[in-house]
Amino acid sequence: MTHFFQTLWLKWRLVFLPVLIKWGILGAGVIALLDSSTIPVPMDALIAVWVWKDQEHFWAYCLMASLGSAIGGLLPYGLGRAGGELFILKRVNREHYERMKLRFEKQEFLAMAIPSALPPPTPWKAFVFAAGVFEMRVLPFMLAVFTGRLVRWLVLSLLVIKLGPGAVGIVEHHALTTLMVVFGLAVIGFGIWWIRKRRSGEIQLEN
Repeated sequence: MTHFFQTLWLKWRLVFLPVLIKWGILGAGVIALLDSSTIPVPMDALIAVWVWKDQEHFWAYCLMASLGSAIGGLLPYGLGRAGGELFILKRVNREHYERMKLRFEKQEFLAMAIPSALPPPTPWKAFVFAAGVFEMRVLPFMLAVFTGRLVRWLVLSLLVIKLGPGAVGIVEHHALTTLMVVFGLAVIGFGIWWIRKRRSGEIQLEN
């Protein structure tokens, strides 16, 4: 079985991945979907290469990859929603679980958007799994992932255009600065989302 997965991984890296890379903008969406759902892929490095070679359409690569990531994240999200509660309760007591759930529900958009915007080694799939466990609604979940990924890859793209593909390393080695920038942008995005929800009547302020 181990040999089978090793062979499959090798074929993915040597055969399928290069083909998808040649698909350009569409390939960015497909690879991001696979990266978020099952097969880990160095998306930052791929985005950097695509953007460096086609700077005029950097926004399209970011949009497509963000969309693919939001869709692909539905798999680990679904696993968390289907049976993740039992998985977590085997490791923490009910009281701790309820506290975790309450904290997540109070800031669920930011709780999902910020990890989505951070570079590796952020344990992104753990946050996605938690979003499923704590029953975050599907559309806000996808919007949070899409927003976080879009911010991350737009910032990376602008750095690549200015500094070259080596900007990937700069982002990884300056994670704290990246976190501060991403957090500020995420707060702005959350504010816009909250205002829209408030105007639509979905969020009611307590008297």
